[in-house]
Amino acid sequence: MPVSQQESRPDDRVGAADAPREPHDSRVPTAPDAPGTSGARASGDESLCPYRLVLEHVTSRWGVLILIALLDRPYRFSELRREVGRSGREVSEKMLAQTLQTLQRDGLVHREARPVIPPRVDYSLTGLGREAAEQVRGLARWTERRMPDVERARRAYDEARAQSSRAS
Repeated sequence: MPVSQQESRPDDRVGAADAPREPHDSRVPTAPDAPGTSGARASGDESLCPYRLVLEHVTSRWGVLILIALLDRPYRFSELRREVGRSGREVSEKMLAQTLQTLQRDGLVHREARPVIPPRVDYSLTGLGREAAEQVRGLARWTERRMPDVERARRAYDEARAQSSRAS
């Protein structure tokens, strides 16, 4: 509701908006689930922490691969599906469509439907999407470079944990 129509409540004082809200706060507006949220409660999550929701979209299993693929060039749906599948995991048509729709809603992906026969739909990155994709690609490259260190840390952790469980 607009600020002019809000009632003054004790918790509306300055700084109250910064306080964490309970997940079932009745003051939080609800919205229908967004496409591609994979079960995430868009109603509460989006209102409580929109940053986290966008981060989940950008860093999701398919979101990462789609954004990185679209850095190279625009793709048609089936081409994009094949490109994303090269990572070793095949994405279903439904999941690709949902993820593209979510990224489009977030302003990261542009969908261009051309009125030709047969119909042609191309997907590309927006300026915002290109910026996000560059960040995601940097993180992906970091994981490739640092994977030996992560594997060493995992082995050390597992060995220490195994020793402590034997001692117990």
